[in-house]
Amino acid sequence: MRGAQAGSVSDLEALFEAHWPRAYRAAYLVVGEGGAAEDIAQEAFLAAVRALDRFDRRRPFGPWLHRIVVNRAIDFARARALRAEVAGVPEHPDPSTGSSLGRGELSDELMAGLHALTPDHRAVVVLRYLLDYTPGEIAALLDVPRGTVNSRLRRALDELKELL
Repeated sequence: MRGAQAGSVSDLEALFEAHWPRAYRAAYLVVGEGGAAEDIAQEAFLAAVRALDRFDRRRPFGPWLHRIVVNRAIDFARARALRAEVAGVPEHPDPSTGSSLGRGELSDELMAGLHALTPDHRAVVVLRYLLDYTPGEIAALLDVPRGTVNSRLRRALDELKELL
């Protein structure tokens, strides 16, 4: 991290290689489109690199990066939902066209269920159950109270249960 903060290209590349798969997966699972997820993860990395001078090295880089990625993915998903609502077309991407890197072992049915959730509910489910963050960590990542995380998780799981 010290080398990356000092501008070392090789250290920045190592940081990118170490964190790219999970950053892309987080973005993909929230937006459901490979191209959009790649753009979001890349933009998040650029934002993180630009802000490295403000990054506290005593804290882990991954959660800090995931905060940037997930917040950008939520913004993208909200904007897509708004555009779809205005245009009168379905907002949900086709789950069968997803990237295997982002999807992992998720079924088409589960991907479709995730993308039927609101972006906020989808994000907490992805962070909790697919990226293994605790509710407290999710609250810190999304800058919301822990109770909000718990209620979003409960509502999302109830909705997924009905959908699946």
